[in-house]
Amino acid sequence: MGHNSYPSVPILLIKERYDGILGIGKILFGGAGMGKYNFDEIVDRKGHNSIKWAGMDMNGNTYDEDVLPMWIADMDFRVADEILEGLRRPIDQGVLGYNYRPDSFYEAIIDWVGERYNWKIEKEWILFIPGIVPGLGIATRAYSKEGDGVLIQPPVYPPFYRVIENNRRVKVENQLFQNEDRYVMDLKDMEQKISENTKVALFCNPHNPVGRVWSKEELESYASICIEHGIIMVSDEIHCDLTFKGHKHTPLASISEETAMNTITFMAPSKTFNIPGLYASVAIIPNETLRKAFNHEIEVMEITHTNIFSVAGFEAAYRYGGEWLKEALVYVEDNADFAVDYIRKNIPEIKVLKPEGTFLLWLDFTGLGKSSKELSDLLLNKGKILLNDGATFGMGGEGFFRLNIGCPRKVLEEGLERIKMVIKY
Repeated sequence: MGHNSYPSVPILLIKERYDGILGIGKILFGGAGMGKYNFDEIVDRKGHNSIKWAGMDMNGNTYDEDVLPMWIADMDFRVADEILEGLRRPIDQGVLGYNYRPDSFYEAIIDWVGERYNWKIEKEWILFIPGIVPGLGIATRAYSKEGDGVLIQPPVYPPFYRVIENNRRVKVENQLFQNEDRYVMDLKDMEQKISENTKVALFCNPHNPVGRVWSKEELESYASICIEHGIIMVSDEIHCDLTFKGHKHTPLASISEETAMNTITFMAPSKTFNIPGLYASVAIIPNETLRKAFNHEIEVMEITHTNIFSVAGFEAAYRYGGEWLKEALVYVEDNADFAVDYIRKNIPEIKVLKPEGTFLLWLDFTGLGKSSKELSDLLLNKGKILLNDGATFGMGGEGFFRLNIGCPRKVLEEGLERIKMVIKY
């Protein structure tokens, strides 16, 4: 089957190519997926209001149905049956009325964080937020005013930029740089960029898109500078559970009491268990004064209520999702190893570092000498594949693309073949 056939193959036919049958519930390809859960299953998400599979990019531009979307950061794996069962409980009860967050909701996250990260948090520290991106906006408004500086470390998740711009704050950009086989923080540059006007730091731990899982020593150095300059740290830790062998996530706020008193931590089961559509996240804020300021913004916007399914899914994920996550991590890291090896052997024009966590790969196309726009056009129109354009991640992103590897292996193979075809075109 030659490369020239790939652009005309819609996702449904990937099933046919490797199995010969359409519409079956589970497709086994052997190798990975030999545990309780089948991550090789190709789930048809078209026609179910999926942003990823709707035939539109992040700007609402439509594209052909034969384009393979490997951009937005949700995985294509079926959610654990234990979580789905938790979501069925409200339906089985038959009345979808207003609901509250029971003690068990808070106990689920307290136990999860305590067992996995040895960080003891208390119920009163925890505030519900309908997603971490809204949380970034809430924190920016709570701890700074228009014209104040907000520190970020690009290339970074695009909403970090939007939150600053939309709230009329000033970007303070401390660019990460690549040191041999990984990205690192430029702390000297960070100190030089900070001024008395810098009030908030939006921190990404683990980092999206470069895949760093920051060490305790790196966190200590970062926190020391922020505390010295009176900067409130807002730590987005949505990918914290998705770390690979040899790497361990450390919550920023857990490294010292002083750091905890100056940090707002965002966590959620959404990326971990592939349930981002529930929009269930929490802000963990040990400092009472900071917590009151954050909660005030929540109350002003009248977003204190919780979706009935958010509560059910949040609790079920943290209570019963551990086994699914254990298998998912093995599968995703195998995908990362496969993709990195494939690219280095077959598309050496692209540079790639294996991430330390997340289900995202940060691909360096800069050696091709083309602009991000030119590359985007080639990938979409010639390769029939949609990736995240690195230019949207700010400084250091031009010429890079983010690839989502949270998918069945055969879909990943298909995507890599399409990228290869574009490079060799």
